Amino acid sequence: MSLRKKEYKNRLVDKKIDNYLSVFGAISIEGPKWCGKTWTALNHANSVFYLDDEETVAKANLSLDYVLNDEKPELLDEWNLVPKIWDAVRRKCDESSMKGNYILTCSTKLSDEKQKENIHHSGAGRIGKIKMYTMSLYESGDSTGNASILDMYNGVQSNIKNPSVKLEKLASLIIRGGWPSNIDTEENKLGIIPREYINAIIDSDMNDEKKRDKSRMLMLLKSLARNESTIVSNQTLLNDIEEFENKGPLLESRITLDDYLDVLNRLHIIENQNAYSENYRSPQRVGKSPKRHFTDPSLACACLDLTKEKLMDDLKTFGFMFESLVERDLKIYMNFLDGSLYHFRDNVTGLEIDSILEFPGGDYAAVEIKLGFNQVEDAKKNLLSFYNNMNKKPKFMCIIVGYLDFIVKDQETGIYIVPITALKP
Repeated sequence: MSLRKKEYKNRLVDKKIDNYLSVFGAISIEGPKWCGKTWTALNHANSVFYLDDEETVAKANLSLDYVLNDEKPELLDEWNLVPKIWDAVRRKCDESSMKGNYILTCSTKLSDEKQKENIHHSGAGRIGKIKMYTMSLYESGDSTGNASILDMYNGVQSNIKNPSVKLEKLASLIIRGGWPSNIDTEENKLGIIPREYINAIIDSDMNDEKKRDKSRMLMLLKSLARNESTIVSNQTLLNDIEEFENKGPLLESRITLDDYLDVLNRLHIIENQNAYSENYRSPQRVGKSPKRHFTDPSLACACLDLTKEKLMDDLKTFGFMFESLVERDLKIYMNFLDGSLYHFRDNVTGLEIDSILEFPGGDYAAVEIKLGFNQVEDAKKNLLSFYNNMNKKPKFMCIIVGYLDFIVKDQETGIYIVPITALKP
């Protein structure tokens, strides 16, 4: 019997989970805490063991048979707290031709040391890995879905009116984030959950087999937030930290910085947007550095104590956070479409394209992100310059904007102009 919660809101990842359960003996769902992994997994499971329960962990450590012989699909929530479960599940998959036996969820990737100590097989071919994120605007009901990435790809997207949103609403969506438990929160309380998330990282989550300094981690988080949606080097992060800190210790070494960034990656707090380099006429000019992102823009805002009002008073910062919001959604949509999200930069000319959407067959689209409609003409010039320098041309080009009451394909350039509150996969 399904353990689906009646309050559950369908997620785009549900389709991929169903597909993977029909192909693999087990699946592993990874993503940040509070993004909805457990509720989504329960939607597909017939039994569950919560490994963050001390009694269950004690029994599992005595005998894994205690947690591996219930009704299938069986959910093992936070399996990383008993790491030997991974190899045991993999062996179970080898022993049976049945598909869809286990669903593993995990909010914190194991460190390299723990993986070497506890996991002896990658699970390739047996355990399918699925990445999960916070909710996109389409999933939370804040996008109409009148503009489809696939429709633009196939050249059938219609010109259509779309309800516009005010700038204040966009600011609220950024501060709120895509946390399922925050979707229906009162306006004046939207920032509480993201702030508590950051507090939890600093107070406990960042410490595993290593103890890390709270003030150093806080300084790093603030620096990452200041550089949200930009290409920034580790040295710049170190320099920023020195500017932040007036007293106490500094993150003085690259080794320490690498360790702190690693734990944030393993906690799914940050995720880089890699550079795209295919088919450019001058490949030696193409930048290789990733663009830095928090997995949800609300976390960057929480680190900087930003509110809706502060964003409204600082449109430059608003622009970076809006870009983060859009690229969070694009990442979710491309994950649904089995594609990938990149960015592009020409190191010689400085030409940048905010997002490159790469589709499974190798086709791609070029996307610029602009908060205001008054920036659309510059975005068109950027996209056309990029187009002229590509050997393989983009399947389509698009400008995603903040507040606009229509979806249109520009007659002169063929570039789509789409408000983020209209977009879906």
